[in-house]
Amino acid sequence: MFVPLHDDNTLRSIRFQFVTVGLIVVNILVYLLEATHLDTGAIASFAVVPRELLPASMLDPLLRVDLVSGDTLNVPEFLTPITYMFFHGDVIHLAGNMLFLWVFGDNVEDAMGHAKFLLFYLACGVFAAFMHALVGPSSDSPLIGASGAVAGVIAAYIMLHPKVSVWVLAFKFIPLRISAAFALGAWILMQVVMAVLPQAGPVAWWAHIGGLIAGAVLVLFMRRPGVPLFDKGLGVYP
Repeated sequence: MFVPLHDDNTLRSIRFQFVTVGLIVVNILVYLLEATHLDTGAIASFAVVPRELLPASMLDPLLRVDLVSGDTLNVPEFLTPITYMFFHGDVIHLAGNMLFLWVFGDNVEDAMGHAKFLLFYLACGVFAAFMHALVGPSSDSPLIGASGAVAGVIAAYIMLHPKVSVWVLAFKFIPLRISAAFALGAWILMQVVMAVLPQAGPVAWWAHIGGLIAGAVLVLFMRRPGVPLFDKGLGVYP
């Protein structure tokens, strides 16, 4: 629907978005590792598999493929809600997530500070993984991608800066300057609609919903003291 390009929203409290850039770099490096050294089985070993994630099996390590030798390796399943969000199915999957993170992550990091933003991002991704697993607890399909964590960033951004103007490409080629509330609101609405539709395709829509819920709740408590919601005041953050 909309491809974000740039927002008219300067940093107020931090000099540079080190965590946002760091997350993008790590995701790109992991994808390069996927593309050059890992087969499908090895990548799946880092994925969230709903049937294996839920409490009955969380305490049982699974046999997973060693990345170097091909031997089996015991890795606790409870680690996969972290590892899954750094792997992607293809370059389009990676590019879409990283573009949204680049455009919107810096201002959420600005509102929280570096350390809390990193914790926020990971927490949103973890919550997204469990939401996905709870909706389809018997599924054997592996879940990978940063979409749930990025959805949390989007939810936080729209609660912090709904009035900010965002440059987007509408229908992939029409440049428009619209409010974040409209652009991100349309994206959020699409996630909800697709999540409730039957046979909505291979995308893990409920992971997106989980990330959105986590982001909307966590931003209430994790933003810096004095940082307003909904662009109230538009002053400099303390």
